[in-house]
Amino acid sequence: MIIDMPNTDTGAINKRIQALREEGGAITLGRVLTLVIAPDTEAVLEESIDAANAASREHPCRVIVVAPGDRRADKARLDAQLRVGSDAGANEVVVLRLSGPLANHASSVVMPFLLPDTPVVTWWPDVAPPVPAQDPLGRLALRRITDATNGTDPLQSIKGRLEGYTPGDTDLAWSRITYWRALLAAAVDEPPHEPINSALVSGLATEPALDVLAGWLASRIDGPVQRAVGELKVELVRDSETIVLSRPQEGVTARITRTSKPEALVPLARRETRECLAEDMRRLDADEIYFEALKGIEKVQYV
Repeated sequence: MIIDMPNTDTGAINKRIQALREEGGAITLGRVLTLVIAPDTEAVLEESIDAANAASREHPCRVIVVAPGDRRADKARLDAQLRVGSDAGANEVVVLRLSGPLANHASSVVMPFLLPDTPVVTWWPDVAPPVPAQDPLGRLALRRITDATNGTDPLQSIKGRLEGYTPGDTDLAWSRITYWRALLAAAVDEPPHEPINSALVSGLATEPALDVLAGWLASRIDGPVQRAVGELKVELVRDSETIVLSRPQEGVTARITRTSKPEALVPLARRETRECLAEDMRRLDADEIYFEALKGIEKVQYV
């Protein structure tokens, strides 16, 4: 069910939520957190809500979407939309459109809708503030999620995460390579147990997940790490062998090849936003490995 509430206020919205709760039962029962979504454009609005609805099946929560309104309007105006039931997954979704002077007070508008005694996660699905922890919506959250993939300049976006990093920050580009990191770590753990001398990460120039993957490798090995544009693959070179993990750009199956050993096929489809979001909502503490990977990007050689 979708309920539109044009030109309203926070009190009226909360009363309507309470009425829905009385009509349909305690819809906030079992909610484990509040997810605040702050899209910068309309282009990612529905996609972000769909991802949150899917992730809610693992993390039941209230979703508050601070959608872009008419920032140039002279008068402050709040338009709201409530989504419950099949239109909200295991969530309840509150979409807030802030226009005029109200657009500069998003955190104040969001506050009345935060669930009591539950942590807050803030997600910027496209353009994120330079320092998420200092953003008004970021100050409300224990976990702050960005997505460099949808930034105006993906490479500069992921590089910029280091300067504004605060414990609790993460980026969906990092969770997109979880399975890549697991496969590479497993391959290195097999004999001959030699150190990695050098590495190459190749793929699309507009895929920041590969840049943070290269940064992770640079933070873990002593040799040079190169980032190239070309076919999607990672090469790890050591004295007696070369390990290659490769996959077609649009493929779902990857190939692992090693010197003098039979190749192996493994499932490795590109992770959807909903999967990455669900993974990042599982933890609220600092991700030190992600921080080390961001620092490692500075060591990567771009060729």
